Amino acid sequence: MNKDFPPYLHEAYRATVLRAPRRPLIQVPKTLSEVTGPGPTVSAAASPDTDLTRNGGAGGEAVGERIIVTGRVIDDDGNPVPDTLLEIWQANAAGRYRHRRDQHHAPLDPNFLGFGTCLTDENGLYRFTTVRPGAYPWENHPNAWRPAHIHFSLLGPAWTSRLVTQMYFPGDPLQELDPIFNSVPTDAARERLIARYAHDVTQPAWALGFRFDIVLRGSEATPFESAEPSRAAKR
Repeated sequence: MNKDFPPYLHEAYRATVLRAPRRPLIQVPKTLSEVTGPGPTVSAAASPDTDLTRNGGAGGEAVGERIIVTGRVIDDDGNPVPDTLLEIWQANAAGRYRHRRDQHHAPLDPNFLGFGTCLTDENGLYRFTTVRPGAYPWENHPNAWRPAHIHFSLLGPAWTSRLVTQMYFPGDPLQELDPIFNSVPTDAARERLIARYAHDVTQPAWALGFRFDIVLRGSEATPFESAEPSRAAKR
């Protein structure tokens, strides 16, 4: 595991105490289906759903601060990685997910589904329009609040190439109190999880722009989660 990636066990993040492996991991030989699929097939069949402000199904527009999130998926040499299937999911502007297990006392938005998908283009570029997610309470410790964040899943050419990370926003005071954000062990690595305000992406009188580049490997790699989280856990 990359030294800048979060460990399996981070005691301040209480859920890891129960799910972190207690014995050395065993390398299991990959099968043919794991090595060869389903990335290209899924990518070819996936319909882009890049505007989260209008995919809720109720016919209106989502409530909240409209934002554009864009960036490039690149390798450690700075080369673009095209045809990567990206999925994002997030809470709405009030800090609530559209999920039966989320019982936070905040309103649901009938015009906000909370997830979207796209493929990177030949330059490794992706782009989503969404709303800035709200902070929300969680039961990790007394008065615990998760800072605003967007979950990213990247799927390459095989099942085993899936990577999951979280994007945060600049200037959020909750970050220094958040055990998930701080499970990433170095200041430099945590900084790579924070999007940058991008005035060239911002559209006048419409939406603020943020840039979040994702580096897949190398010394400047974006920190990825050591184990894929359950969508229901949604933390």
